[in-house]
Amino acid sequence: MEISYIKKLIKLVEHSEVDEIEIEEEGKRIRIARSRNHTPTTQTVTIPASTVTLPPQTGGNELQQSVQQLSPPAQQKAPEIQYHEIRSPIVGTFYRAPAPDADPYVEVGQHVKVGTVLCIVEAMKLMNEIESDVEGVVAKILVENGKPVEYNQVLFLIEKG
Repeated sequence: MEISYIKKLIKLVEHSEVDEIEIEEEGKRIRIARSRNHTPTTQTVTIPASTVTLPPQTGGNELQQSVQQLSPPAQQKAPEIQYHEIRSPIVGTFYRAPAPDADPYVEVGQHVKVGTVLCIVEAMKLMNEIESDVEGVVAKILVENGKPVEYNQVLFLIEKG
């Protein structure tokens, strides 16, 4: 594929409603992807704070009594933890640190503020810093360092607080 052809494809994607295009010609393949919004797409998820684990199977009455003891009273609700999803705004490669020998931007359990850099997603040799758009604690990192990510894929769960 010639560079002029590739440039035309890039312009086509830039000036259209298409977010991604992939073409294979003569055994060579090219994929061009972009995001209309360069801020992370997010969604809030509510997960119950506690789960009930039943004891090993026993006689009928003993099991029923155990479940009643473990269950919270009807008028009390278990507190809910609010998780905020940080999603990838683009297709690319996920990096937890600014360089291979550097410390990661964030770790699980770390408190983050709005604007804190969480990771980098590399796309077409451009390093895109992904920042937190909420304040809270990093509850889970869902992608391994150096792995490819898709558009709108959940990267982090942030516990609001």
